[in-house]
Amino acid sequence: MSETRLDQVLSQRLNTQRDIVNVDIPMVKLVIFELDQQRFAFHGVRIREILAQTKVFFLPGCPASLEGVINVRGDIESVIRPHAMLHLSDSGVTPASSILLGLGAAMRSGIRVDRMVDVIDVPQNSILPPPATLPEHMQMLVIGVLHFQSQLVTVLELDELFANYARGLG
Repeated sequence: MSETRLDQVLSQRLNTQRDIVNVDIPMVKLVIFELDQQRFAFHGVRIREILAQTKVFFLPGCPASLEGVINVRGDIESVIRPHAMLHLSDSGVTPASSILLGLGAAMRSGIRVDRMVDVIDVPQNSILPPPATLPEHMQMLVIGVLHFQSQLVTVLELDELFANYARGLG
């Protein structure tokens, strides 16, 4: 009798598992950081490395948005401050500051952020289109928004940020 009951339970479990549908949802890696207490993100494929407490060497005569240069294992990389391009106040370098090494189509550079938050994988469909109410200076930079840890995260287009920097908008 017990074998019959066991067979019934196993058969029922097998039928239940047949109803499960496996759906492959494309995932996106995001590097989430803070600037002026607001959360932003870049696509993870565009960020080569995250550096904490790296010495930046000042270059005289450069715009304020260029913090200086760093030595990354023998490679010299610039470090830009995106605050002005995003119309945010810049609190300067703090112990929580990090540098994201970004790789765009036409430029690569370090990007100074106030604080690293997380590197996450999210379903691609969780990134919503940017709101129509974005300020004009943000419209070309923002490619989407998502909610993470009960906060809004603005996903930025790294190539457009670099293009704005190159045009002197930083």
